[in-house]
Order: sequence, then C-alpha cells, then structure tokens
Amino acid sequence: MTDLSRARVLILATDGFEDAELFEPRQALLDAGAQVTLASIKTDPIQGVKGDTDPTRTITPDMTLDQVDTEEFDALLLPGGVGNPDKMRMEDRAVAIVGEFMDDNKIVAAICHAPWLLVEADVVDGRRVTSWPSVRTDLENAGGDVVDEEVVVDENLITSRKPDDIPAFNRALLSALEGEFAG
Repeated sequence: MTDLSRARVLILATDGFEDAELFEPRQALLDAGAQVTLASIKTDPIQGVKGDTDPTRTITPDMTLDQVDTEEFDALLLPGGVGNPDKMRMEDRAVAIVGEFMDDNKIVAAICHAPWLLVEADVVDGRRVTSWPSVRTDLENAGGDVVDEEVVVDENLITSRKPDDIPAFNRALLSALEGEFAG
C-alpha cells in the first residue's frame, strides 16, 4: 500500500449525517495514514444518525466551513444521511467548496444522499454517477449519467449508493489517493 501520510482529506458534514458513512471512511483513511479534517457549519459537536431517524454518535468538527482553504486538501469526502447534505447544500460556502475541489480536479467522494451537494454545485453534467434512489432524478435532471452500481468512479469523482456500499466506496477512495501519492 502506498504511504498516504501526506494525503490531506477534508470531510464536510453537519447534524443528520449517516453514522457509518462518516465514521467508516474516516477510519479507513486514518488507518491508511491520511490526515483527516472535519469541517461543519459550526464547531459544536454534530449528531450522527442511523437510517435518518435514530441518533448515534456525535463528533466535534475541527473547523467551520468559512475556515476551509481548499488548497490545503487533496480530497473531499461527503457522507450522506438525508438531513446532512440537505442542510449543507443550503450553505453557500459548502457548495463553493465542492465546486473548488471539482474545478481543481481533486478527488471528491460522495455517498448516499451526499450527491445532492454535487447537484447544487452544478458539477454532475456529463458525469457517470450513482446515489441513493431518491436522489437519482435530481442527478439526471442535472445532466448526470446515473447508474445503479455500488461504486462509480468517473475521473476524480467517486459516488456510492448506501451504507452497504461502504467497503467498495472506501476501496475506491483509498485507490484514488494511492494513485495521487504513488512514487
């Protein structure tokens, strides 16, 4: 495995994130040696959920959205849950961060409902993507080529459908980072 100790990954999340979709990819990244930073609307602890209704763990963000300088990061991770991306897509800075990562051709990995942020940032036109079923019409309307696969990699963009896809999602994200830091 490639040494990912120089890889800097930003996670955007707020209350209502799907627990497994934040904590499991985050742990996989940490286990691979990556530096992981969580940004949110505020630095108060944010509440995870399972299935969008059952509260789970909380996590304290490292910084606010306004403190994010995308030049300091190599990849962006967007966990799902219904409430999390729905709130984040209403935050101008969150949408701008997604756009900046895509404009700079950096790795962007979004799972479940998180592709709503991709739609809001207007970055899916012509891209092959997947998501939770209820988000697919939004992706199609935004010009995406929507498929039903556990993980889809389209250049720098990685998307997955649901928590069951996390192992494949993590493999794709780590592989993309290894490609960036090989040699």
